[in-house]
Amino acid sequence: MKEIIVGSNEAGQRMTKLLKKYLKEASDGFLYKMLRKKNITLNQKKADGKEILQVGDCIRLYLSDETLDKFRGVQNTSSVTNITKVMNKKGKEKTEEYLTAYRLLQGISIIFENDHLLLLNKPVGILSQKSEPSDLSLNEWVIGYLLSSHQITNEQLQTFRPSICNRLDRNTSGLVIAGKTYPGLKQINQWIQERKIKKYYRCFILGELKESLKLKGYLEKDLTENKVKIIKEEKEGFAPIETYVEPLRIINQLTYAEVELVTGKTHQIRAHLSSIGYPLLGDLKYGKPLEGKYHKRALPKGQLLHSYRVVFPKTDKYPDISGKEFLAPEPQYFIQLKSDMKKEE
Repeated sequence: MKEIIVGSNEAGQRMTKLLKKYLKEASDGFLYKMLRKKNITLNQKKADGKEILQVGDCIRLYLSDETLDKFRGVQNTSSVTNITKVMNKKGKEKTEEYLTAYRLLQGISIIFENDHLLLLNKPVGILSQKSEPSDLSLNEWVIGYLLSSHQITNEQLQTFRPSICNRLDRNTSGLVIAGKTYPGLKQINQWIQERKIKKYYRCFILGELKESLKLKGYLEKDLTENKVKIIKEEKEGFAPIETYVEPLRIINQLTYAEVELVTGKTHQIRAHLSSIGYPLLGDLKYGKPLEGKYHKRALPKGQLLHSYRVVFPKTDKYPDISGKEFLAPEPQYFIQLKSDMKKEE
């Protein structure tokens, strides 16, 4: 028999939703059969699975260890384990893989943290979420950080996994919001869906953009090419997008600008600006290779785009972030490039 005591990270969801997380290899039919036969109970009573769980509820699974192991599956925790090992490394063994992971992890900084969320400054070169099982990503870093700081246990990860709420491309740096708890994750995702969190980026644009723009259009993602297409007129299969651009400094065919991401679609800023003839500096997917003096600069691989600022809505639920803005310091190459532009004015 296995007993699950519902905590704050599991409360507020249907019983069947939690069971599907815990027994992820089990079919719906198997779960409902076990509920009907009282092989799975809630507070020692028969349940139909539709119950909304409360803190302190007790779920009992009267199943053999073999059945539990079968339906829980073998979870691939290699990336989380690797992240945790890197964060807690004390030995002298420093393989190339370890050093690479360590250098990337060293670049992550915590901008703000409370009981429910983390605000992180992601450097260039780190995936927001892994694309391969062995990848090291920001999502795994969050879990590794919470494990190493004893804010969550491996057992709790069986029914709830902390996660980032907004993604940045590998070569885009800046602010990423992560939910540490189920209530926090749910609230942040709701605010993002309702566009109540304002997100601002800083970037360098090829060309002299001399006026503010409020861009609107429609975006379609090509999954085979991992690329998006922007059109001006509404069309089936294309999602509406909005991007606001404010130039801050212009010199010699280069514009330093702030962008408000009104909607949040894949590659939206990069593709939207490129569609009007102003690609981001260094963006090979939607722009062109660096040329001239920019080719010789110590710039990172990829687009010069940084998630610079987020503003949270007013809320009584989380007073420490209510109506507040948070900033992620720009990378050093942003600062140097701005300084060079000022000298050339």
